[in-house]
Amino acid sequence: MHNDAKSTEAAVAEGRPIVPRFAAPPQYVSDSLKGAETLLKYAAETGVEIDAGIREKVLRASAVGPAACDERMVADLLQALAQLSARLKPVTVESLGECASEEESQRVLKKYVRLSIVLAVVILVFSVSSFITTALSKNINAKIDESNQLAATLRSELGDTNSSGAAMKDPSQPPAGISAIDLITQLQTYASNIREIDSRSKQLNRFIFGSGKEYYLEQINTNSQTNHVEFQLPIGLPNYWQAEQGRTFLYQHVRTFAQTVVNDVSLYYGAVLTCILPVCYALFGTCAYFLRKYEQRMAARTFVTSSSDSAHFIVAGICGAVVGLFNVTLAQEISVSPLAIAFLVGYGVDVFFSYLESFLQVFKGKT
Repeated sequence: MHNDAKSTEAAVAEGRPIVPRFAAPPQYVSDSLKGAETLLKYAAETGVEIDAGIREKVLRASAVGPAACDERMVADLLQALAQLSARLKPVTVESLGECASEEESQRVLKKYVRLSIVLAVVILVFSVSSFITTALSKNINAKIDESNQLAATLRSELGDTNSSGAAMKDPSQPPAGISAIDLITQLQTYASNIREIDSRSKQLNRFIFGSGKEYYLEQINTNSQTNHVEFQLPIGLPNYWQAEQGRTFLYQHVRTFAQTVVNDVSLYYGAVLTCILPVCYALFGTCAYFLRKYEQRMAARTFVTSSSDSAHFIVAGICGAVVGLFNVTLAQEISVSPLAIAFLVGYGVDVFFSYLESFLQVFKGKT
């Protein structure tokens, strides 16, 4: 107080205006001084030219400290801070602080990386499962078509033992006009297809956690000896008619089980492909967007955490859920799958909203 009184008396004696001092400097003075010093240091490190007047105002306030700054010095400091902020924009005091904080930047990076890994694992599991189930289903359907044709051909060639009178003939010999080699080959292919359909169906059933059931097959599968007899042709084929009828009886059960499993897999994985994977891909695209933005902003020293990031993920999830409802055409010569579109929507949510706005304008024009 004694020094302030002397300064006031000297100012009066010299005819200078009296500039009051703060009794207790506000917190924003210290914050402004620290921010201005941070920006000034960044400008010096990056070679950005700063006006000498701005530099002097900051250095003067820094020399006396926040507690000794009078109102004029505070006003000069705030003006210098505003000019520095405008000169170095988009770099800010906050962004420099967060980029310098290794703990905060690493926390944000780890959050994006962990979420990306989780989504990548979910997408990979569903994608691989979908690929395998699709391949198995196609193989089963192809074998069923082939076996249906074989069943019809064998029935036509062998006929009915009762109606043809073949029962009174040697059943180990084929009907007249039918080659034994061709008949044996057809029966072997028929039996082989039945075994393959049954095997593939059991593999496919695992992808729906064994929910597919067939009582007869469960009964014969519990006994390995019975299973072998049922699925293999009799050695030496002593009776062509019994071999064909036995295989056809078994095939009907195998085909029923296979078609049930294929239909269930198509239903469940179709729902996943239509409803769940687009959302996952959209969120994955958002992770890619934020990781790319993190890399760019850390390099430019403009990274700042924001609560709007969480909202961005929510919006991306919503867009991924509804993207399948829109017929999005990128270009006539470009063919893009719905999942790829979902990823692009997650990466650029604003683009999708622009598309919605244009769609609404077209809808309004028609109404």
